[in-house]
Amino acid sequence: MGSQEVIKIEDDFILIRFQNDENEPFHVEKQINQGLIQFHFGIKGKAKFIFNQGNYTLDLKEEKALLLYNPQKELPLNLILEPQTWVISVIISIKKFHALFSTEASYIPFLSGENQDKKYYNESDISPSMAIVLSQLFHYNLHPNIKNLYYKGKGYELLSLFFNRSEDPDAEQCPFLIDEENVMKIKKAKEIVIANMAEPPGLQELADQVGLNLKKLKMGFKQIYGDTVYGFLFDYKMECARKLLDSGSYNVNEVGLKIGYSTGSHFIAAFKKKFATTPKKYLMAINPNT
Repeated sequence: MGSQEVIKIEDDFILIRFQNDENEPFHVEKQINQGLIQFHFGIKGKAKFIFNQGNYTLDLKEEKALLLYNPQKELPLNLILEPQTWVISVIISIKKFHALFSTEASYIPFLSGENQDKKYYNESDISPSMAIVLSQLFHYNLHPNIKNLYYKGKGYELLSLFFNRSEDPDAEQCPFLIDEENVMKIKKAKEIVIANMAEPPGLQELADQVGLNLKKLKMGFKQIYGDTVYGFLFDYKMECARKLLDSGSYNVNEVGLKIGYSTGSHFIAAFKKKFATTPKKYLMAINPNT
């Protein structure tokens, strides 16, 4: 049977650890009051949020974070954790959260004046620094008397890292993202470029495929994923390359071809730009006997 541990950090600020190490799905339901912001972090495995009696679902994948906020209605926690899944959730009131960022409210998209009373759903990647904090929350070894203090510090640290995104300070905020349909179109654009990473479509073609104009595609993609379409795709391709090299099943040229580089020299230059080392040196570092 899976487990959940609710840690009250302060009034209107709780942290929940969900852990399902069993071979069967684990279903959790919990009432969440209106006006609370929900942050959910997928540490490993896969979970699914169910809304409106099953009419709408949101997946929480490994190494992904979801921000859910709807001031117009309650968003009760109805969560299914697949086998071998760990999730950490942070629930905080909009009042307390706004107080944390009151001097920088314009930096947080859904706290801007015209957006703070609208619903806001956002998926993002868990950064390496966030992953470290999440791991510490699962593997702490402290005296019970200071456990709450430890969780309090880590809860605030997690929120600060969540919003520590490299944003263009002059970028126009994008209120249209409050619209779920547009968010889904941006996610669809991401899926298309990933599925066609060896030969991705041009930006205008991509915008046409998902039904957005070019400006909204570029602005929306940057706001959700923190990067341009091709900047995101470059990082994704390099991560794929690293995993293919890790597998030991492909040589450098084969990996380059798989992710869309027609020449080995272009792939080597791109890999070095990302990881500050060549694919060959990387292979030698992970397997000195090759």
